[in-house]
Amino acid sequence: MATRQTQSLARLMRAPAIILLLIWMIVPLGMTLYYSFLNYNLLNPAGTSWAGWFNYVYFYTDPAFMESIKNTLILVLGVLAITVIGGIAIAMLIDKPIYGQGIVRILTISPFFVMPPVAALIWKNMIMHPSYGVFADLARFLGVSPIDWFAQYPLLSIIIIVSWQWLPFATLILLTSLQSLDGEQVEAAEMDGAGAVSRFIYLVLPHMARAMTVVILIQTIFLLGVYAEILVTTNGGPGNSSTNLTYLIYRAARLNFDVGGAAAGGIIAVILANFVAIFLMRAVGKNLD
Repeated sequence: MATRQTQSLARLMRAPAIILLLIWMIVPLGMTLYYSFLNYNLLNPAGTSWAGWFNYVYFYTDPAFMESIKNTLILVLGVLAITVIGGIAIAMLIDKPIYGQGIVRILTISPFFVMPPVAALIWKNMIMHPSYGVFADLARFLGVSPIDWFAQYPLLSIIIIVSWQWLPFATLILLTSLQSLDGEQVEAAEMDGAGAVSRFIYLVLPHMARAMTVVILIQTIFLLGVYAEILVTTNGGPGNSSTNLTYLIYRAARLNFDVGGAAAGGIIAVILANFVAIFLMRAVGKNLD
């Protein structure tokens, strides 16, 4: 049992790391909070003045704000649906012993190592391009008109690209969970007459519930900040049809040079992200009990 002296020594040894972590987190957040109350435009830094709550009111009443929130939710839910369902399907396929299983697994996880801007450029210019993309060639082969994905279905296009990037992560986590399933339970269920569908619903899915919860939690945190794919492909358009909250903040800061408004948007995004994180953490806690 640790004595009071050893506990104090342990706290003292942890103190530098904790202090560094707090500085790393609090200083940028504090500066963002400070700038959110200023009229600070990069085109006129000398004209900076106190704005109070104006930036928050302006950002909240921006017609693009609610649309960006809606697009963010659609993007997150769409990617989660594709990656979780697809991850389960792929995990069950590659869990079976097949020839070249190692190569198949490497190919499965390879999209996760492609940088988001590079992946977006590949999909934009080589796969979804309406003139010489793979989808256009396939459409002409089938005798139908090619689709201009980023003009007609911009948000769906972003969801497909981001899902392609995150599907390997979900597959790895779910495959690990699937491989930890006791084979004797599966054999016992099979001997009792349970079919493949019943075994999947009543045995496999409950066993993978924790892994699915972890996938949803981690992916949601990162998906709330999706930005590079939108910048490279659609620039938030047409109009605001593919603008999420992160890109709206970028547009305020880098295109309108409005540091104060962008900082206010950043604080709003942090608050919303914390609400989502708290909700998900409670869900995770219930699933892990």
